[in-house]
Amino acid sequence: MAKPGRLGVGIIGAGKVGAVLGAALRAAEHAVVGVSAVSDASRERAETLLPGVPVLEVQDIVERSQLVLLAVPDDALGGLVEGLAKLGAWQPGQLVAHTSGRFGVGILHPVRAAGAVPLALHPAMTFTGMSLDLTRLLDCTFGVTADAAMLPIAQALVVEMGAEPVAIAEGDRIQYHAALAHGSNHLVTLVAQASQLLREVGVEYPERMLGPLLRATLENALASGESALTGPVARGDAGTVAAHAEALREHDAGAGGDILEAYLAMARATARRAAGRGLLKPDQLEAIRNALAGVDDDGVDNDGPQATGGN
Repeated sequence: MAKPGRLGVGIIGAGKVGAVLGAALRAAEHAVVGVSAVSDASRERAETLLPGVPVLEVQDIVERSQLVLLAVPDDALGGLVEGLAKLGAWQPGQLVAHTSGRFGVGILHPVRAAGAVPLALHPAMTFTGMSLDLTRLLDCTFGVTADAAMLPIAQALVVEMGAEPVAIAEGDRIQYHAALAHGSNHLVTLVAQASQLLREVGVEYPERMLGPLLRATLENALASGESALTGPVARGDAGTVAAHAEALREHDAGAGGDILEAYLAMARATARRAAGRGLLKPDQLEAIRNALAGVDDDGVDNDGPQATGGN
């Protein structure tokens, strides 16, 4: 016998996110009534995480579902919602949730116009599309946006998946998503660049060298914020910073790389934030800025006089 309040759930998009969230909702005893899967990888993912769930056309899924989960790329979301509205697919009282971080419920205005209930449920997590992601959900936070009266429904769905809901205002969604992308996506680039440099100087397994350092740094930063900052920029060691920058300039000149650009941008940002916290004196900040400007492509320091301000 089904629990009260169990829903028939349709998953549009059996990508890494959709299949995992569908499996989490199924584990909460909701009935997944259909999933859309176009590519071979999506079909395999659906078979693995949602065994026995039929692969259906999108319009059929919407017709059968009390809750429709739209797990499609950001740029495809608006067109999909509009297209289904033109077909008269959305139903009064139906719950329609998307998983985009960028958008709130505004993009679901055709859903609202049809009398359905728009929700935005974005997991602040990177997914592999495998069953181990279900465990990751237990430590995961969702950015949730909904009309005030519907917010408890959105929050309850997230809790049922084992995660924690945090309300994000409609107008704050892009800044919210930029924060996550900046922290997560650029971390991958940073690790790749550091690994490349180590590999090129003969470190066979750079992940063994970086792993303990980066894990400790991340834990310290999350626990203590910017007071965990260490290194030559925070110490005002301009000579070391200049040597780093010059070495990376020579490296990238031969390889056509992108590491110097990233180093300069992050070192400038680090110096500004260190100065704002009083870790760098004005003369130390100026020395760091000069060291970085000395190897810049245009020879101009773009920090500006506001670098001594707070954050």
